Amino acid sequence: MTKLSYPPRQKQLESLLQILGVPSITQVKWQLLDLALTHPSVSAVANYEQLEFVGDAVVRLVAAEVLWEVYPDWKVGEFAAIRSVLVSDRILASLAISYGLEPYLLVTSSDKEGQQSRLADAFEAVLGALYLSTHTLELIRPWLDPHFVQLATEIRSDPARLNYKAALQEWTQGHFKVLPEYRVIETPQGHRSEVPDERFSAQVWLQDRQLGQGKGRSIKAAEQAAARVAFRTLSQQGE
Repeated sequence: MTKLSYPPRQKQLESLLQILGVPSITQVKWQLLDLALTHPSVSAVANYEQLEFVGDAVVRLVAAEVLWEVYPDWKVGEFAAIRSVLVSDRILASLAISYGLEPYLLVTSSDKEGQQSRLADAFEAVLGALYLSTHTLELIRPWLDPHFVQLATEIRSDPARLNYKAALQEWTQGHFKVLPEYRVIETPQGHRSEVPDERFSAQVWLQDRQLGQGKGRSIKAAEQAAARVAFRTLSQQGE
């Protein structure tokens, strides 16, 4: 593919691909990769936003294929809950940091609070650029798969890390174009169970139908518990 007209930047990008472990850099469209590492603060027009949009779909597809191929006995509900964690900004940003992506990102903003989101976006944009270079996953899966396999196993072994709320939201939006509704109540002090995990009780509803309920020591935990019940029920019903 045509190289960049600015040799130092070209060398930079080649170095990054070597760190990532991209198997065949001769297939890479360098202009796309350069764009994938250009933050909107540098250019309001020529930046990574569109590639990030593509990369968001790519990373979800990679995660889905990895789960389907490596863990064929897992339930669909587990796939969705685990994938929601794998493709989260927290995980993608941590992968970007592990590969030292930030020095390659052209950015004028020094906002530390937005660092995680910025790195996650850039990481997705890089995946988008690599995908569009060949319109396959051949430049991505060889180096990204091992991370997802390891992370998926760790996440499944620690149920507290599963994000059933995100998985359920994805499901309801995909099927009904609406979000689930959570109704949470706090157990009155005088009637509260001695078990701290039962301080809050949550129900999750969809279109006047209760999908599940659960309890937790916090509102978030109770909602996650309810979402878990709902998603497993929907999976068993084949909906």
